Amino acid sequence: MIAISGGLDSVVLTHLLHSLNFDISLAHCNFKLREDESDTDEKFIIDLGNKLTTKVFTTQFDTHQFAKENKLSTQIAARELRYNWFQELVAKHDFNFVLTAHHADDNLETFLINLTRGTGLDGLTGIPVLNKNIVRPLLIFSRKEIENYAKAQNIDWREDQSNASTKYVRNKIRHQITPILKEINPQLLDSLQNTIANLQESQSIINDAVSKLKKKVISIDANGLLKIDILKIKELSNPKAYLFEILKEYGFTEWNDVIHLLNAQSGKQVLSKSHRLLKDRDFLLLSQINLEQDFLEYLIPENTFKIHTPIILTFETVQEITSTDKQIVFFDAEKITFPLTLRKWKSGDYFHPSGMQGKKKISKFFKDEKYSLIDKENTWLLCSENNIIWIVGKRTNQRFLASSTSKNILKIHITH
Repeated sequence: MIAISGGLDSVVLTHLLHSLNFDISLAHCNFKLREDESDTDEKFIIDLGNKLTTKVFTTQFDTHQFAKENKLSTQIAARELRYNWFQELVAKHDFNFVLTAHHADDNLETFLINLTRGTGLDGLTGIPVLNKNIVRPLLIFSRKEIENYAKAQNIDWREDQSNASTKYVRNKIRHQITPILKEINPQLLDSLQNTIANLQESQSIINDAVSKLKKKVISIDANGLLKIDILKIKELSNPKAYLFEILKEYGFTEWNDVIHLLNAQSGKQVLSKSHRLLKDRDFLLLSQINLEQDFLEYLIPENTFKIHTPIILTFETVQEITSTDKQIVFFDAEKITFPLTLRKWKSGDYFHPSGMQGKKKISKFFKDEKYSLIDKENTWLLCSENNIIWIVGKRTNQRFLASSTSKNILKIHITH
């Protein structure tokens, strides 16, 4: 499948693959950003597909609205919409690859954009030729070479008028910076290719070193949390650089705050849009943020046999109490009221712990058990009306437990 805009590079790629008898389809996104021109581009692609007897997939997006809702720039919003849709087509139609028509000049512009914004080594290694199922076969060619080929083959294409504007950073670099650099070095694109190749080799060495390091400093706890050993990280020559390599895929940007966690008090944390990094004694704990789940309450109606969300619990009426552990509890059915509720803890929550006199705040229970912030957030409370009857998997409320004299006994079992 070819991602096609109607521009020079993608149209040339389409003609090339068609002339070589590849089995291709075309995919075009109408982002509705250029009024009638966007619709004209879409019609051009449909006509091209008909001319080449090639199937065409088209879609339209309200890009401005998507960008506003997700607090993204227009260009980033369009990129997300485009690639998400491509992968939907791949899954639905069983395509092998998505081909895009990025060329050597695109690579240069990306390199310069990342350089001006500040970046790690990854940002200087260029656009990858192959990234999972995304393939970019024209990366070795300049835009001038592609244009010369199109003219020689009498290939028509569409010019995106917005490419002439310097409103966007990429266009400023394209029209104001790269011409000067090419004047200084006419072989600039070839030099860039050599530089990127050298940087990619250096990145490969770093990746090997980081892969070995991860085996020494990272472990996974019983809840699936990634744990980074602080003491071992501190022994390294450059902890900040290693933490960057370990955590760069999780969206963190405040790297000074990340490195400060190494010497911070337990409970301090740094957030990215998707993940939390928490200092917990001698470890940094990494977890995914799920803000919506923290406010959800799950109702469990009477006569429920099993639930699967948010955890797996089975419910059974039994005649007697058998041996118990933290995964199985027995409640007096006449002391509880349905529907039961599963929720997260709130400030002021308390219960009457089994084996103790009086009540205890949930926060105090967490403290005594040495729960980290993530442990607290991953703990579910089973409630009957306004009463917490079970800190699931940990401790019960003795006021609701069944006894040998209970007539109706509800057995609840955590299953996996």
